[in-house]
Amino acid sequence: MSRNAKINSLLLLLVAVLAVVPLVFGLGDHKEEPFAGADAEAEVAITEIDPDYEPWFSPLYEPPSGEIESALFALQAAIGAGVLAYYFGLRRGRRQGAERERGTSTTAADVDDAAPAGSGA
Repeated sequence: MSRNAKINSLLLLLVAVLAVVPLVFGLGDHKEEPFAGADAEAEVAITEIDPDYEPWFSPLYEPPSGEIESALFALQAAIGAGVLAYYFGLRRGRRQGAERERGTSTTAADVDDAAPAGSGA
């Protein structure tokens, strides 16, 4: 197994552990919504500290339900993943093309040098 494969396997295992540990140990069971977003947690904390707090801004669009909000968030994540995949794929393709170009140019020169004199090649 190459060094990069070991690192990738270790990172994948770490992500899996980070996803499973809160579920296994029941972190958040004492809350009404155990895995609420950071925005909701911040709102609760601010309200506890200063009940008269007024936000500076209001959302431009408030989805009618939590399901639509989750769907929009998933769509945003999918678009971001697509952009990243395109970028990394393009980078890899360019690198492979450059390696292939270097490899074919040296083999073409080697073929010309190896041709017998007077063969017309």
